[in-house]
Amino acid sequence: MRRVEHVMGFPVSLRIDDPDVAGESVDAVFAWLRAVDARFSPFRADSEVSRYDRGELSADALSADLVEVLALCEHYRVATGGAFDVRLPGRGLDPCAVVKGWSVQRAAELLTRAGLSRFCLNAGGDVVVSGGPWRVGVRHPDLADRLCAVLDLTDAAVATSARYERGDHILDGRTGRPVTGVDSLTVVAPTLTEADAVATAAFALGAEGVEWAAARGGCEVYAVLPGGRVLRSAGFPTAAPAAA
Repeated sequence: MRRVEHVMGFPVSLRIDDPDVAGESVDAVFAWLRAVDARFSPFRADSEVSRYDRGELSADALSADLVEVLALCEHYRVATGGAFDVRLPGRGLDPCAVVKGWSVQRAAELLTRAGLSRFCLNAGGDVVVSGGPWRVGVRHPDLADRLCAVLDLTDAAVATSARYERGDHILDGRTGRPVTGVDSLTVVAPTLTEADAVATAAFALGAEGVEWAAARGGCEVYAVLPGGRVLRSAGFPTAAPAAA
């Protein structure tokens, strides 16, 4: 079974290889992601995030989900010494860097609870897989039609932060300036909640973020720096050599 929808501003594709797939489970995945977009998007004036940012909701009135997301944001702000920050000066609250991986991981858990054991959920290039092994490609940061690595993943997640899609959109919260010391940074972790947040937080740290991410338990890292230099942790699960 395969299904693709455009949710939260990017394509989300789901492939399930289990022989018996309940359509209700698949519907629940996309309904959850649409609900997350409505509740947590900083680009929707009526979202919970926007209302909280404007002071219309007190901290005591927030949903348990938003409390969890904000706690994750604060965790990574502290862990990076402020390089990762969802409250940059002159900008509204924007927890998207955490919400994406967190919500897609939750969607994968919906499938697991429904009894599915072999699936691949891809949200705009960030991927969580169940069962395996699955082969997942990492896009080359300079060549859109090439891969710089191919991974073998089983019951894991992979996320990439990069400059090639949206330019210099990740800012160092310590300086407010765009991060230019890394072209792309990919993290493999047990969950997409961690893989996505660590990839963005490490990217915000610049080149020093590679070592920071690799030091986090359960995380493996592959980074491409300006000029084509590659840094990778010893356990990064590459299945094939980088493309020439």
